[in-house]
Amino acid sequence: MPHWLDLMLQSLGPLLAAGIRFTVPLTLITFVLGLALGLVLALLRLFAPRPIAALAWAYIWIFRGTPLLVQLFVIFYGLPSAGILIDAFPAAVIGFTLNVGAYTSEIVRAAIASLPKGQWEAAYSIGMTPVQAMRRTVLPQAARVAVPPLSNSFISLVKDTSLAAAITVPELFQSAQRIVAVTYEPLILYIEVALIYLVLSSILSLLQSWLERRFGRYGGFLEARA
Repeated sequence: MPHWLDLMLQSLGPLLAAGIRFTVPLTLITFVLGLALGLVLALLRLFAPRPIAALAWAYIWIFRGTPLLVQLFVIFYGLPSAGILIDAFPAAVIGFTLNVGAYTSEIVRAAIASLPKGQWEAAYSIGMTPVQAMRRTVLPQAARVAVPPLSNSFISLVKDTSLAAAITVPELFQSAQRIVAVTYEPLILYIEVALIYLVLSSILSLLQSWLERRFGRYGGFLEARA
């Protein structure tokens, strides 16, 4: 067996274990929390009084305008100088959540704003309150519009979690770095990590296509009812 193939097979187990223990949970937790934060920010920008909407805009401006790696360093390495100590994994969750929330908020806001005003008027005409109209009519249709860009954000997040290695989270990429430190075979190990990320991204792309088809049928059902 070639040396490179033997090394890849021996390292595959530890790499997958690191991915399952840290990369996958970090991705799922931060995306769910970031999506919830993004929805709140989007609603504040669309419907809150101007001062509050301005604060939401400022938050989005800051986190979209600064590098994610810098944000992680501020949280993990910077806050301890102010007496705030956060372990590596929680710091990564906070950093990624705040960053994802800023990006998803713009996706959700654009999806809601793209719906015609007639949808609101139709909901009001059958006696719905603004909250009911948002929950029963607007958000389901906005979700169909938002699925493709949100799916792209999720796939990007899977790859961006490799930045957590910079704050000592032992995820997939840092696990590869540790193996490289022992084997002195960076090319083989980093190519293997790239292939693992490629497989994950390909699987998620297939899932994205399935979701788009499903939401497309749901959208057609809503339009037929209208």
